[in-house]
Amino acid sequence: MARLGNLLRLEPFKLEELPALGELESIAVPQPKSKQKHAEEEDHVGEDSTVAPGALSKVTETIRSGASTLNADRRPAMRPFIKAILDQAVTFTDEIFPFSCSPFAEKSSPPSRAKVQLLKRDGNPPWFTKIPWGLSKVPRDMPQDLDSMGEGWFARKSRHANRQEKGTARFSEFDYGLRVEHCEHEGQYTPDIFDTYKVLECKLQHESPDEDEDGLTSGDHANFGEYKDVSVSIYEMCHKLPPPLSTRVFPVLVVTAKTGNNAFVVVQRPVDIQCHPEAFYSNGRNLQEGDSDLKRRKPVLGVYTSIERCVLTENDEIEWTMATTSDAKGWLPKPAQKMGVPGAIVKDVGFFMKWIEEERAKRSS
Repeated sequence: MARLGNLLRLEPFKLEELPALGELESIAVPQPKSKQKHAEEEDHVGEDSTVAPGALSKVTETIRSGASTLNADRRPAMRPFIKAILDQAVTFTDEIFPFSCSPFAEKSSPPSRAKVQLLKRDGNPPWFTKIPWGLSKVPRDMPQDLDSMGEGWFARKSRHANRQEKGTARFSEFDYGLRVEHCEHEGQYTPDIFDTYKVLECKLQHESPDEDEDGLTSGDHANFGEYKDVSVSIYEMCHKLPPPLSTRVFPVLVVTAKTGNNAFVVVQRPVDIQCHPEAFYSNGRNLQEGDSDLKRRKPVLGVYTSIERCVLTENDEIEWTMATTSDAKGWLPKPAQKMGVPGAIVKDVGFFMKWIEEERAKRSS
């Protein structure tokens, strides 16, 4: 059986592991702090702290004065990197998911008419050593701190009638809401998201008979073999939590693509952009430039990986699969986090259907 690859993990991508995505070509990378120093600073700040605006008045200068610069020669080429991410995502949903995720509950999520099946898949450090970290098409170093990198995956699966009526939606509506402008739309239908900050959007290139050495020519979205209308971006997804917990910001690389006329895939996975000058929350610019009290708070940077897959079946039903693994960091224990994930991902189905109905009403008014 196929195994989930080395790219769809909780370990964040470092900037030097990414292809040349726009502004990444000229970014300086500061020397990393020691774990002890980082821990001391985290302990000093605390879970629900705020930082005075003046405390990070030289954020941009510090970022730009880094000790090393991204080495373009060591970074992966765009096309094989993006294709490898999409290959691993589709392999997971189509080949791994049906056989390695155990169902444990079935729930309702109004106003959706479809039942939502919940599944889980355990992951632990010994299993991590079997991942072909350095032998994949896009090699990565295996994380050194495996004890902290265990992954518990939760997933859901639902089948929806392919109709434009209350409680369900047509495939074109799923495509518009989940693939097109994925993060912006997710921020609109998810109540606890207070900001979706776009750090960058990559201008990809199309395949062409007159292709260059990378097999690509200029364009807005790309077609990579079986993957059509590919988009790549980096976002900071910002969530508010109940007091006294701090806000959470999840910096993610987002890759979306059609996988045929009636199927698509959406991938979000962590990326470390604390030294990226165009980031807003990850590098502390929000402490001075945020336009509300909520956006000026010092967040805790969390990590999550998610894969969403929609396929229009021969029975004229839309099969919507979503799998995720996450760590909200901070003082919230992992067991407590895991308890909340199944209920949250079930609610997302209802949130999406409610949003679709609101979008229909806007178009008809």
